[in-house]
Amino acid sequence: MKLEFTKMEGAGNDFIVFDCTEKKFQLKKEQIQRLANRHFGIGCDQLLVVERPAQPGVDFRYRIFNADGGEVEQCGNGARCFVKFVHARGLTAKREIRVQTLGGVIVPRLEDDGEVSVDMGSPRIENLHEKLSIEGKSLDLSILSMGNPHAVQVVADVASAPVGTQGPLLEHHRRFPNRVNAGYLQVRGRDRIALRVWERGAGETLACGTGACAAAVAGIARGLLDSPVAVEARGGTLTVSWAGGDNAVWMKGPAKSVFEGRIEL
Repeated sequence: MKLEFTKMEGAGNDFIVFDCTEKKFQLKKEQIQRLANRHFGIGCDQLLVVERPAQPGVDFRYRIFNADGGEVEQCGNGARCFVKFVHARGLTAKREIRVQTLGGVIVPRLEDDGEVSVDMGSPRIENLHEKLSIEGKSLDLSILSMGNPHAVQVVADVASAPVGTQGPLLEHHRRFPNRVNAGYLQVRGRDRIALRVWERGAGETLACGTGACAAAVAGIARGLLDSPVAVEARGGTLTVSWAGGDNAVWMKGPAKSVFEGRIEL
């Protein structure tokens, strides 16, 4: 089976994108894992699928699979790449599109400066200060959803945060039956943070769009930040705006194609 693909990245968060508007997506979990493998496949954090809408009032259906082959609800950096992809392929001429995801409908928009803004919907804050013990250490976590689950903690120095050791323990903690994304937030000013995220099913990535939104929301809701917030990830900077309450979270940042190719499975 030969597959045509586009490799894309948004702030270093990298993706394999497939156009399935004319054909059915039918890759198995093991095949996704092989494609995502950076030694034996193409390599990516997530695999993105563009499909025709399955409900009225939307332009496309957007599916996201983590590197472990599991399908997830949302990916903000991927959403920006999604917009650039459908425009480059001539699938739409709209600057603003409505996209169906497992986490709900999102509304990304191609801006005049070439970056993409995404209406990520309203956050669902479960608990701004939840105590959880990991290996005998008590953590103060903000638990919330941006269409997918996040556990955000404030750290003094994001560079030395235990992302690679503590992150997987949080991801698989019994508190989170569907697993969770673990965010490590360092406040650098009222309008700027540094962030690292351990993504469920992918490990630490260079950037996480929903993680950036979750961290900014948690910081604003806890009185640490003012909107808009510049979120400095290892792969680039995203801008997150939120007016509080039930208002939508907006994320803006870069997205671009890296290369196109064909692979045989």
